[in-house]
Amino acid sequence: MLDATTIERLAARLDEAERTKTLIPMFTKEYPDFSIEDAYAVQRSWTKLQLGRGRIIKGHKIGLTSKAMQNAVGISEPDYGVLFADMFYADATPVPFDRFHAPRIEVELAFVLKAPLRGPDCTIFDVLNATDYVTPALEILETRMHRVDPETGKTRKVMDTISDNAANAALVLGGRPFRPLDADLRWIGALLFRNGEVEETGLAAGVLNHPANGIAWLANRLAPHDEHLKAGEVVLAGSFTRPVDIRRGDTFHADYGAFGSVSCQFV
Repeated sequence: MLDATTIERLAARLDEAERTKTLIPMFTKEYPDFSIEDAYAVQRSWTKLQLGRGRIIKGHKIGLTSKAMQNAVGISEPDYGVLFADMFYADATPVPFDRFHAPRIEVELAFVLKAPLRGPDCTIFDVLNATDYVTPALEILETRMHRVDPETGKTRKVMDTISDNAANAALVLGGRPFRPLDADLRWIGALLFRNGEVEETGLAAGVLNHPANGIAWLANRLAPHDEHLKAGEVVLAGSFTRPVDIRRGDTFHADYGAFGSVSCQFV
């Protein structure tokens, strides 16, 4: 792994890029052997910087949950990042476009926990028992580094995305909250509209066969670092649509049928 000084320096680069709304070169370009564990070490160092400024952790996100996305980036497991309290927007709330550099949006289910979840042996049944309710959500993605290197034309790797807090920037919660056993979560679908036109559709089964599987995976993935999911946390289980680019003035509306809808406008 990279040494602690290098980890902290890379975390500081990400922090500066976020605050100045600029893009930095991908870390795998400078460090070809940059590993997934290096990436999570940078993410944890970046998180400490945010906590030092008074930001509050309110949950976690899980990404790269579909087989198509995992195959595209050459990995066999999802990734995760941290949700801070200042990332949350309520349903139908205007979202300031200038907060972001090049945002994208995805359709998800959010799990709100009533009990803690700890690995290493967390199962889907533990997740369902520990969940207070599930609700529709929109995740707003952002990158603090180039997706495509302007010099080489190479795309960023999953390690770059992980170090960049799994590309998370914000989220919108809405829809009808419901108990996790009141529906077969695999069959919850959504239509994502942009300015009244359907951009994407999907089923929650696309998230690791069942969206609760991702929550169990995360609890087990955190265990070696002596971390766990706490009661009251919001956990984004992973997208079941591809990311859609956001433009200033766009209105997004995700219709989950009987489970309600969630919307936002970028102003």
